[in-house]
Amino acid sequence: MTSIENMPRSVSQTEQYEKCGWRFFLQRIERVTPLPAAWSHHGTAFHSAAEAVERSGRQMGEEEAVQLFSDEYAALVNRALDKEPDTDRWLSASGPGAVDIERRYVLGQEQTAQYVRWALEHQPAIWQTPKDKQPALELYFKVELGGVQVRGYIDQLVTEADNSVRVRDLKTGTTKSRFQLETYGVAVRQAFGVEANKGDWYLAKAGGLSKPVDLTDVTAEQVGERYAAMDEGVKAGRFEASPGFLCRFCDMKHKCDFF
Repeated sequence: MTSIENMPRSVSQTEQYEKCGWRFFLQRIERVTPLPAAWSHHGTAFHSAAEAVERSGRQMGEEEAVQLFSDEYAALVNRALDKEPDTDRWLSASGPGAVDIERRYVLGQEQTAQYVRWALEHQPAIWQTPKDKQPALELYFKVELGGVQVRGYIDQLVTEADNSVRVRDLKTGTTKSRFQLETYGVAVRQAFGVEANKGDWYLAKAGGLSKPVDLTDVTAEQVGERYAAMDEGVKAGRFEASPGFLCRFCDMKHKCDFF
């Protein structure tokens, strides 16, 4: 328990614990190997391609970006297949695992090409960090919220007309976390001294942005309450199971007594 007690918290840890403490226990304390899912590799490869496009100053074209996605997706899937070659054991929200792997390869290519076109059309101004003048892409932060060390990576910060920044998270799936944007907003203020009044998601499925989320009145104290509660629960050894519909998509279900 020593390592998990002392390690910094994150959005994903906190939301996982809140949704099902037993999944948290199996994955992060028992270190159970999760079931593979093509959706995970899809998201990772898309993020890598989008980041590369932005770091190139949007000089990277569709063909190169799509190739980058394809190469990374294939590499991630092949490594996962080495560990779990039975695709019937892979998690999937749409058909057999093998079908989902192939489907997401094509879908991710289409979404990557669409991102390149969207970025060139809309030209969002990526914020630069004041100290080292680096573009705020996959920007690391570590702050204290609710007496708890919290860390994470922000996909993008975009400069607004009033010199504030907009927090942007890239999504290939449908699940969106307001808590994630709220955490990033207060973290940006604390770590970089710049206002973050809005947040949004780039939705790869739609090829565009979500409606903006107002972060103006979100305080570090409000966000910190959830981290403090989660941290206290982990340290107290409380890991309550929450069996239900979402269990079918859980990467710990193969080792779960409640499934």
